[in-house]
Parts: sequence; C-alpha cells; structure tokens
Amino acid sequence: MSTVIEQPVEARLVAAAPRMPSIPATLHYDRRDPFAVRMTFPAPATLEGVDVCWTFSRELLAAGMTAPEGHGDVRVRPYGYDRTVLEFHAPEGTAVVHVRSGELRRFLEATAELVPVGLEHLQLDLDQQLAELMRDAC
Repeated sequence: MSTVIEQPVEARLVAAAPRMPSIPATLHYDRRDPFAVRMTFPAPATLEGVDVCWTFSRELLAAGMTAPEGHGDVRVRPYGYDRTVLEFHAPEGTAVVHVRSGELRRFLEATAELVPVGLEHLQLDLDQQLAELMRDAC
C-alpha cells in the first residue's frame, strides 16, 4: 500500500480583477507525516517563479470546510455550496484561492483511508525522531 497520496486540484485565484484564473495545484499527504497536508503551486502560478509549497494540518482543512478556521499563515473557510476558500498569508502578501469542496472531500477521504483520523499518532516513530534530535544536539 502506498504511503503517499497526491491529488491535482484546480484552484481559482481570487484577484482584484473580476477574472479568476484557474491555476493547477497539488494536494499531498504522506503517512510518515500524518498530521500534515501540503498544497503545492507550480512555478508559473507564483510571483517568485518557483514552486511554492504550503504545509498545514489535515484537521484545519477538514474543519475549514464547514466553518472558518485558522488564525495564522493558512486560513480555510467554506464559500457557498461547492467551494472552499484557502488563504495563504506571507510577508510578501496574501493569496486567496477557491477550490471545489468535492475535490477536497475526496482528498480527505483518501487520507482517512490511509491513516484514519484520530490514529495519526500510530504512524509516528517517536524513538527514531528522539534519537535524531539527540544526535543533532551533540
């Protein structure tokens, strides 16, 4: 069984202009980091001209689909019946994208099949992580 889930999604960038261009993005989940979700935007879609990856909690994504969630760099909230808004805050500015809620639900369902919600801690190898921290401390 695979330890990684990658799902392309279509994100609509919310800009000052009335046109909302679609940009490809990829949702990524790895059972070795069971609490985290990554969303990557390709270089042509970013101001810096390089791939940009945001990491945030799976719990934030799930909760934000039903009510506004997040107080930091990533915020998620429902938008109408079939969209979810993701806001990414950085010193350079804020990017706001709409993603179809159905795409996010499918992704979250796939992650829950890989690692059931509430059982993420069973995927962690705390002994190995502690050993790495101790090795780096010396």
